Amino acid sequence: MRAKISRKTIIFCLPPFLAALAQSVSAREAAHWSYSGADGPPKWEKLDSTFSACSLGHTESPIDIKGAKKADLPPLKFDYNSVPLNIIDNGHTSQVNYPPGSTLTVGDKTYTLKQFHFHHPSEEHVNVAHLVHAEADGHLAVVAVLLEKGSQNTFFETIWKDIPEQKEKAVDVPGVAVNVKDLLPANAGYYTFTGSLTTPPCSAGVTWYVLKEQVGLSSGQIAAFAKIYALNARPIQPLNGRELLETK
Repeated sequence: MRAKISRKTIIFCLPPFLAALAQSVSAREAAHWSYSGADGPPKWEKLDSTFSACSLGHTESPIDIKGAKKADLPPLKFDYNSVPLNIIDNGHTSQVNYPPGSTLTVGDKTYTLKQFHFHHPSEEHVNVAHLVHAEADGHLAVVAVLLEKGSQNTFFETIWKDIPEQKEKAVDVPGVAVNVKDLLPANAGYYTFTGSLTTPPCSAGVTWYVLKEQVGLSSGQIAAFAKIYALNARPIQPLNGRELLETK
């Protein structure tokens, strides 16, 4: 089974999560990177010695979602809270920081939601939004919500209107709260695979959960984000024999 492919999309993500785990910031501020040109994805591994996995890793993300095998997989249990909106444009994406208290449980593992952010166009070659979490030992889990062009989405409208004009400065938005649960589809069936961060340092060991059911947002909302970041997504990476599973 293959997920719908589209390049006109935004990715909703949550890295960077902890200082060294950042998905939208580099491992060291001294190493500048971008999504195009001389410091774009093909050059990432040459920009800093800590970025070597960006070219040498065998379980890199994102991947194209196709050829998944059906399996008996544990359900995803979401326990997300409504929190005051704290948002930053970090120079690579618009990111909402999440305080402690919201969790994802998969089987016997529980992960804490750290933050979410967006990419355009889609990284997985599907319409998708990423929610990234960290376990107590630092292991990361990303939940990806598939997005498709549809009607106006109030969740995105709340975020978009409060993206700061000044970069690299987090802003508390008075009187505004968000709950990532409002973005989730009704059906939590998913694909899963072992991958990596999609930005430098491209660290491996990230477990990905891509929800099957899509969520809509308007073409105007897609265009509004694309005005700020026309391209901020890493190209698709080789599967390299990894197992790709999906719920029955």
